[in-house]
Amino acid sequence: MTTPETTRETPAVAGLLLAAGGGRRLGGRPKALLTHRGRPLVEHAVAVLRAAGCDRVHVVLGAQAAAVRERAELGDCVLVDNPEWERGMGTSLRAGLDSLTGTGVRAALVSLVDQPGIGAEAVGRVLAGFRDATSLVSAAYEGVRGHPVLFGADHWAGIAATATGDRGARGYLTEHAEAITLVECGDVARPYDIDTEADLVHLE
Repeated sequence: MTTPETTRETPAVAGLLLAAGGGRRLGGRPKALLTHRGRPLVEHAVAVLRAAGCDRVHVVLGAQAAAVRERAELGDCVLVDNPEWERGMGTSLRAGLDSLTGTGVRAALVSLVDQPGIGAEAVGRVLAGFRDATSLVSAAYEGVRGHPVLFGADHWAGIAATATGDRGARGYLTEHAEAITLVECGDVARPYDIDTEADLVHLE
């Protein structure tokens, strides 16, 4: 892990970008390195978190991590390597939350690298829902829970204990549905994923 030097006060909420996927249905092209607006997609995703108000951003890398480090400009981020990325998104979520443990951050705002249709306005709405370490806040699209999701630090251990495969925090969130604050974002974002060749039409 590489940590940028900083003298700033620890922010209450850190951005946590999951960018480890290998793009199996994209012919093995890592999603982080897909080109969007002339640069690697991971740079766009980090910029969205920054624009929304996340001063500290941790990025979880997996597939072709060395190539991502070489090609993408991520010098102001904390880069977290997930050697178990092939076992699913749950391992990346655990690695990312573990990297934030002990930093003084009180919540993690989790976003996915392959959702370029979700911009800073939607992320900012979710960030604004933060209250304290008990917060659980999720973007919603026509009332249906989606990404990004904000996890207060009090929930990290429970999420890490249940995050398996590609389900991530889904099971934990289902179990704690009554505690989640849903923030409607369907008017400002499109929550599509870049999963297949057909989805590449969404990239610019």
